[in-house]
Order: sequence, then C-alpha cells, then structure tokens
Amino acid sequence: MNGVPIRGIIFDKDGTLFDFGTTWEAWAAAFLLRAAAGDRARAAELGKQIGFDFTTQAFARDSIVIAGTPNDIADALAPHFPGQSHAALVHLLNEEAANAPQAEAVPLVPFLGVLRSRDLKLGVATNDAEAPALTHLHAAGVVSFFDFIAGSDSGYGGKPAPGQLLGFCAETGVSPDAVVMVGDSLHDLRAGRAAGMRTFGVLTGLATQSELAPFADVVRPDIGHLPTWLDQQS
Repeated sequence: MNGVPIRGIIFDKDGTLFDFGTTWEAWAAAFLLRAAAGDRARAAELGKQIGFDFTTQAFARDSIVIAGTPNDIADALAPHFPGQSHAALVHLLNEEAANAPQAEAVPLVPFLGVLRSRDLKLGVATNDAEAPALTHLHAAGVVSFFDFIAGSDSGYGGKPAPGQLLGFCAETGVSPDAVVMVGDSLHDLRAGRAAGMRTFGVLTGLATQSELAPFADVVRPDIGHLPTWLDQQS
C-alpha cells in the first residue's frame, strides 16, 4: 500500500476484461485464412510469422499478438505481402478483430457496476486499435461505464509506454499514484509502473503468475478478485 486512496482503475482489454484465448485464437485463424485467400498451407506459414500455430490453433508464449499493436503485427507480416500496403494490412487486421468473439473474464456489467458504485473513475487502455475495441465494449454493453477508452491508434501510443495511462489521468483528474493498472501481460504492468501506478496482474491471458509477479503489486486469477483487494487497500 502506498497510503493514497485508490480513485481510478484502468484496464487492459484482451486477456483482462475478456479471456485472451477465446477471442484471439478465433481471430487469428479467421484472419490468416482470409489473408491467405483460403490456402491453409499459406495460412499456416503466415501464422508462424506472428507466433500462431494454425494446426493447433494456439499462440506461442512470445507471440507478437499477445501484447503488440496492429502496426506491430502488420510489420511482421509485411514481407509476405509485397503487393499490399501497410495500411491495407492494418485495415484487414482491424476488420477481423472487430468480428472476433468475446468471452467476458467475469460478467462485466455487474462487475463494473460494483466499481462505479465506489465512485471510481474507470478506463481502458488497449494495444488493439480503437475501433475494434469500441466494437467489443459496445457488444458487451459496457462502454458507458468507462470515462476513458484508448487504443494504440488513439494518439497516446501503445503499451508498455505509459502514454495511454497518463492520458486517463489527464482526462479524469486522478493522479497516477491513486490509480491501479489491471492487466494480463508484462506490457500492461510495465506501463503501469512507468506511469507511477499500482499494478494488478490477472491470469486470463497467457502469462503465468511467476512472469507477472515481479511487475505486479498483486496477481490474481481474474478481475473478479479486484473488489476484495480494493477493500484491503483502505
């Protein structure tokens, strides 16, 4: 505890508000098959470039998709699409991302309602692009709970840099030392530490407890454990 009451929480989206595997394994399979024009062998080769096994439908632990931005993913794929612009690749990535299925880590409406009842400011900082992020949050019926939503293309940069998190503080008037960053990846937690926030790690992504622990004030199975932890901080 740092003695400052918590007044704000900023969440990562994928792997935090939503289970990572359910969303992005389906996205990767659909995107790769589309990008390969239905050629499954080519889709498998493209999958290797982004750390995704098309046969087993699983990500490698160091996949660029886990914490990278659409621009990062497009950069990795660009050499294999010499006739396609970077912007066109990003557009395709974002279009398929908007269609990706979402599995809530916990039922989000009641969970976020509890946090709102505590007069906390809430935000989302994702390395996904803003448009698909809003699509996912609208589909879950939770956009109205958030005071701030930023994607990697919203003008604040992407994680692990702290720009999005500091943007949340500027927008809400809450100082960083009164905010908790909640995320499933090292990019999330490093961004939180760089912003001067407390950090709450969750295991609904691909990172393990031992990987997150050095960068987190606490690691819990999912965001449903956050209210109890907040009670312990007061």
